[in-house]
Amino acid sequence: MTSTENDSPLLKSDTIGRVFTPPARRAQLLDEFERSGLSGAKFAALAGLKYPTFAAWAQARRQQRGADPHATKAPKDPAASMRWLEAVLDQAHGQTPGVATALRVRLPGGAQLEISQAAQIPLAVALLTALEKPALAC
Repeated sequence: MTSTENDSPLLKSDTIGRVFTPPARRAQLLDEFERSGLSGAKFAALAGLKYPTFAAWAQARRQQRGADPHATKAPKDPAASMRWLEAVLDQAHGQTPGVATALRVRLPGGAQLEISQAAQIPLAVALLTALEKPALAC
């Protein structure tokens, strides 16, 4: 026996079979995607959407919110990830007097800064302060 009542809403489609998704449903799907933590392709497959269609919706939302449309995630501010920390160096126990100790600072990208004398500290501070600022175009 067939029923004329259906719990699911009718979906409109165009002449070539593409299904029209109302803006409210698109927003709901995009909200679910943002909470899910899944990749766009995986979420689209689970939601029964074609990935290019879903990617276009997500890109339009990022543009509407003012995000970079080419970035997959919001870019991190390098200055926000930099942390300053005070280091106090005492004479190490059992160290031979007269042998220099050094403080090594590992920078993002693999560069290292080594400070072995107190006179080098102002130069190191100036270097780290300059690295914290955005690069100027040449």
